[in-house]
Amino acid sequence: MADKPRPPIGPEALDVLRRIAIRGEIARRLETESARAVLRSVVDATVALFEAEAASIALYDPTTDRLVFEVAAGEQGQGVIGVAIRPDQGIAGYVFTSGQALALSDVASDPRFGRSVAEKTAYLPRSIVAVPLVDDHGTIGVLEVLDKRSQAAFSLRDIELAAVFARQAAVAIRASRVERDLASLVRATLGDLASSSGGASDAAIEELVQAATERIGGDDDSRLWALVERIARIRKIDPGRLELVSDLLDALVRESERDARARRRVRSGGGTAVRPGTASPGGSVGRDRDR
Repeated sequence: MADKPRPPIGPEALDVLRRIAIRGEIARRLETESARAVLRSVVDATVALFEAEAASIALYDPTTDRLVFEVAAGEQGQGVIGVAIRPDQGIAGYVFTSGQALALSDVASDPRFGRSVAEKTAYLPRSIVAVPLVDDHGTIGVLEVLDKRSQAAFSLRDIELAAVFARQAAVAIRASRVERDLASLVRATLGDLASSSGGASDAAIEELVQAATERIGGDDDSRLWALVERIARIRKIDPGRLELVSDLLDALVRESERDARARRRVRSGGGTAVRPGTASPGGSVGRDRDR
């Protein structure tokens, strides 16, 4: 079997890229629930403002080529969470593919209405306003609002207000995806460096991206990811405890650094490393001289 080709940069530079990728992956795991919380706040506020039966946000997933309803609010909203549809299916699909907002006062009679989705959610809306979520790269999802309690139909003003909420959601999503798309982040960085120096080809850049990200999330770092996931859970359940977690981690880091310095002194001077507070071979208690 032929040896795997070596990346076209030195090991030190590749190590830097891998560190960037690991930090990006940590940010992704910590921020996923935070971004989802922002989206939930958007649909909660939308329901309150419009006095609506439900509001939801569907995001496009390019890996499955589906629009997935990620968050929802309102008495009739929860059934849609997790439903995935083709990006051209139903009213959400029409708004996503066309990039145009839409308001309907008689949903059931419109040929674009996806009755199968209504059957899954066990709710048939009477009226709807749907607006696209748009960022610098195009349409990334759809915000839908169903059935105002105070009126039979949505107005042009309602479409404009819904578009304001959609922009807030798009900003939150884009901010989270900057950290989450590791391959794109590393690729863009390398591309900028290459263009400024007249350097690597696209193939060479792609090889570097693969080398920097291929082991992210692997078994070798399983304990690291388990720790990150636990911190993410604490952040979600009780953010006030993060200060306690930070203090504990600081203490562990300081202790590890002291141990590392002691080991280096032993290797250079031939002595025996003694952990602070433990008995040395001669019976004395080791003291931390670095404090």
